[in-house]
Amino acid sequence: MERAGEEGREEKLCKRCQQMYSPSSNDSSSCRFHPSFFVCRRHDDQKRYYELGPNDPPYAAKFYDCCGAEDPEASGCTTSFHVSYDDD
Repeated sequence: MERAGEEGREEKLCKRCQQMYSPSSNDSSSCRFHPSFFVCRRHDDQKRYYELGPNDPPYAAKFYDCCGAEDPEASGCTTSFHVSYDDD
């Protein structure tokens, strides 16, 4: 998906962070994203990133598999270049 920017430049949609960006200003820290999925399963016993609430089952938690963040809206844990849907 491309659309004209304010100055007539083409902007693209990043498939990692879902933000519009200008290819001319894309650099190695432009995109912030999670490289893994938000999952619902038991954490590895050696890595307890979460606190169970009083009504939570003792066997499952929801978190990003890459960094352990429990908020699905958490800011990405990795930065890199934006990647367009056209870049395949």
